Amino acid sequence: MNEDWYEDVKDADWQPAKREVGEITFKKVSQGKRAKAFLKTVSFILIAAVSGGASGAYIVEKKYSNKMYSINTPLIVNRSDDKNDDYPSGNVITRIAYTVGPAVVGISNKVEGFLGEREAQGGSGIIFNSEGYIVTNNHVIEGSDKITVKLSNGKEFQAKCIGIDATADIAVIKIDAFNLPTAKFGNSSKVSVGDPAVAIGNPLGEEFAGTVTSGIISGVNRRIKIGDAYYKLLQTDAAINPGNSGGALCNSLGEVIGINSFKIESAYNGNIEGVGFALSINEVDQVIKRIRKAPNTPSSNNVEKGKVVRIGIEGEEVVCDLNKNIKGIYVKAVTKGSGAAVAGLKPTDIIVEVDNVKVAKIKELDEAISRHTSSDALVCKVLRNGQMMNFTIKLL
Repeated sequence: MNEDWYEDVKDADWQPAKREVGEITFKKVSQGKRAKAFLKTVSFILIAAVSGGASGAYIVEKKYSNKMYSINTPLIVNRSDDKNDDYPSGNVITRIAYTVGPAVVGISNKVEGFLGEREAQGGSGIIFNSEGYIVTNNHVIEGSDKITVKLSNGKEFQAKCIGIDATADIAVIKIDAFNLPTAKFGNSSKVSVGDPAVAIGNPLGEEFAGTVTSGIISGVNRRIKIGDAYYKLLQTDAAINPGNSGGALCNSLGEVIGINSFKIESAYNGNIEGVGFALSINEVDQVIKRIRKAPNTPSSNNVEKGKVVRIGIEGEEVVCDLNKNIKGIYVKAVTKGSGAAVAGLKPTDIIVEVDNVKVAKIKELDEAISRHTSSDALVCKVLRNGQMMNFTIKLL
């Protein structure tokens, strides 16, 4: 008998399956048993893993899905399309600073005095158009003879004033630069109390340029009188200091939801902290559009200033109780020295027509006013004590 086959199989785990005269055949049995045992084990592990994963997912969904993440929670973003390897991998605040910070500028202004040129108050601004358009507070540049803008990279430019709306405390300025980083405006009407808020600006001057502070939205639609004007503001506990005026207040997505403008201070013995205010970006955006559409009129210092005209009232939309067909703008307050005040408008008056066109909404009143320039006369029909009266309001 040939012994070669024996050498091949003598060490294997084989056994005869059947015997026939002069012939022996073999069938694998132990490896089959092992395979079945192995498959049973794998099947058990897979079933346990699937059921365990499903149970864990159910528990996480039920127990943790409604928990609110803090502003310091790391934000995982798929940036496969971003070729910038320097993009930070830190938390939300880091990403907002990285994204919005380059669009926030420092603004300084100078005035000519008896002893020559001197530095006046400064502040911050936000680049909203890559061709050099910047929005800031009017009080940041008010009375200036020379406006200097410093970008986040340290470059400085002289700016010209495109237009102002003193009542809204908004100004638009421009520098001769292109391809600048811009900030994205969000929707301030969707802001809620408790939402994260991040302020970016230049508090206390250039030494602290690009300062980032964080907090929450403490209040929305705060109606506050500052001087003779009323403002509807967002309240935040993010630190806002002198020099932050005109800077950005951002949401957790890195969108600008407000222009930092005011804080409560000495009127309350200087002991108030964390009570700052920002003009809502929705209203600011409307003012920007009006300013850019307004005609330019030269000022005494030869700086272009397209002045947005206002009649000087605070109003709201109403329907007359006596006659439901009469709709208009209810005058809640009249700004001292304004065109409306000079013309004789009073609180409780209802403006129903402007230039023989009915106005039932604030937007319609704004559109009627925007068709005029400074020093124009606006003819208004006003309901007072049940009587229709005509007033001629000079736009300032």
